[in-house]
Amino acid sequence: MIKVIFFAQVRELVGTEQLELAAEYPTVEALRQALCTRGNKWPLALEPGKLLMAVNQTLVTVDHPIVDGDEVAFFPPVTGG
Repeated sequence: MIKVIFFAQVRELVGTEQLELAAEYPTVEALRQALCTRGNKWPLALEPGKLLMAVNQTLVTVDHPIVDGDEVAFFPPVTGG
């Protein structure tokens, strides 16, 4: 199993804070694409270029592998003002 966590605007768009899924996605990008098929606002929330990803609290790129037990987080880039 993997734990998938959503933060800030991503969480608001997908309507949940977290999911637990089977560890059947080889990379973060494969997971992102699978989540986008859930419809509604999922593709908007997980749109490439407007998203940061972390695995086990370390920022990663889309080609980062996912293994059983990982925690994957999706969140928007943080802006300051």
